[in-house]
Amino acid sequence: MTSASGSVSTGDQSSAAFQLYDTTLRDGAQREGISYSVADKLAVTRLLDQFGVEFIEGGWPGAMPKDTEFFERVRDEVELRNASMVAFGATRKAGVNVEDDKQVAALLAAQTPAITIVAKSDVRHVHDALHTTLDENLAMVRDTVTYLVAHGRRVFVDLEHFFDGYKRDANYGVALLDVAAEAGAEVGVLCDTNGGMLPSGIARVVTDVGSRTALQLGIHCQDDTACAVANTLAAVEVGAMQAQCTANGYGERTGNADLFSVAANLQLKMGRNVLPEESMQDMVRVSHAIADIANLTADTHRAYVGSSAFSHKAGLHASALKIDPSLYNHIDPSVVGGDMKVLVTEMAGRASVEMKGRELGFDLGAEPEVLTDVVAKVKDLEANGWTFEAADASFELLVRDARSKSKVREFDVENWRVIVEQGTDTVVRSEATVKVRVGADRTVAVGEGNGPVNALDNALRSALSTAFPELEKFELTDYKVRIVEGVKGTGAVTRVLVDTTDGGKAWTTVGVHENVIAASWMALEDAVAYGLLAN
Repeated sequence: MTSASGSVSTGDQSSAAFQLYDTTLRDGAQREGISYSVADKLAVTRLLDQFGVEFIEGGWPGAMPKDTEFFERVRDEVELRNASMVAFGATRKAGVNVEDDKQVAALLAAQTPAITIVAKSDVRHVHDALHTTLDENLAMVRDTVTYLVAHGRRVFVDLEHFFDGYKRDANYGVALLDVAAEAGAEVGVLCDTNGGMLPSGIARVVTDVGSRTALQLGIHCQDDTACAVANTLAAVEVGAMQAQCTANGYGERTGNADLFSVAANLQLKMGRNVLPEESMQDMVRVSHAIADIANLTADTHRAYVGSSAFSHKAGLHASALKIDPSLYNHIDPSVVGGDMKVLVTEMAGRASVEMKGRELGFDLGAEPEVLTDVVAKVKDLEANGWTFEAADASFELLVRDARSKSKVREFDVENWRVIVEQGTDTVVRSEATVKVRVGADRTVAVGEGNGPVNALDNALRSALSTAFPELEKFELTDYKVRIVEGVKGTGAVTRVLVDTTDGGKAWTTVGVHENVIAASWMALEDAVAYGLLAN
């Protein structure tokens, strides 16, 4: 079915509404390291509904007790505004009447308005995995869809291993689609279960299949070739009207098509309004919130939602960005709830430092001598192992020092010392001494800790706590150590990054030295100094 323009019209899909279908809670949960509790699944459901997806696949009731409980609770505990819940399961078993199949009964018991059933579409899988005939497999799809539709459910059919099966028999998958359509299914989803396809192959197969069936087609892509998003978009371009995705691309092996990349590309690049307009601005927030629930670190370099998605490092980029941010940003970052960042590194030129200073509230363009000084210091420090990409607080202190032509601190450190000892009881003890001045007052404080860095942190806090009671709010949240190889011949220096929060604002500082304790002290001192200046 080809239109006058030459594009493929899959069945009557030209007039059908596009469907964004999320399977984070089922297929996404198969990622190694993810184990959602029922409470986690309810929280993710709320976020996905707020984001505006049309369908949320909640899991496999009957097969997994946790999913059965989830469907019981989601009806009472989550008031959906945009999405419909979907239960996932299999067709009736071979040789079993659909009315007697307990798995099918569990799908109805989930009481979702829509149900997705999975069916084998590769003849090899039908013979070797299901141990049944091709005709019986067709009957299993027909009977199950008919039964579920008769009970008032919208039905989608996932055709597992469709593209691998197409290579062996290009007709059997189409026969399954036709049977599903006759039984009342709304969408037949072509699944690249092994994730081995490339966009050109996806487009070719979807085009051919769409010309031979009246059923609306959907697409489900795994990311084993790193093409899941591209494959999904290729299928949509030639007629697929449902895209199945997972938040942040979570899924088995290398994952699934990423919901956020697919949605953003469809809406911003392909002109398909798949989400409420206001939802786009929640993209970064929702992505990171789901990562937190999954107890995974958000991917900083993921398209659209990563913290580095709109970060610029080269000085040449910054020069252009000063004139027009769109020259090096493919979209306005705020459209998806992101921010543009200019990174200060050894590659930084005057424009990079000037723009970074502007982010921090300093007009270094009006202070050319200071700008020159800061650029020179950054390049010199980075050549010796420092990095300010993730340490905005240390960079701000450097700028403040350059502007005042002296070290701007609320306190001055005379010296510090740390002792680590192990007694005959094999217990390792750390003790630090810090001498500081606050104005005319001099304080000597001792701190103990479970390690030298902890002891130094406690000693510094003890020395300053009387003068600065707000220190009680400061909490060190992360401590990272990196060895920078080859900075001085065959030697190495240690780079330490310290993350600190006051309960509201968070900041990162850096220290670099051949001695890991000295590097840690630099980062700790900057962390406290910045916190006191910022509060």
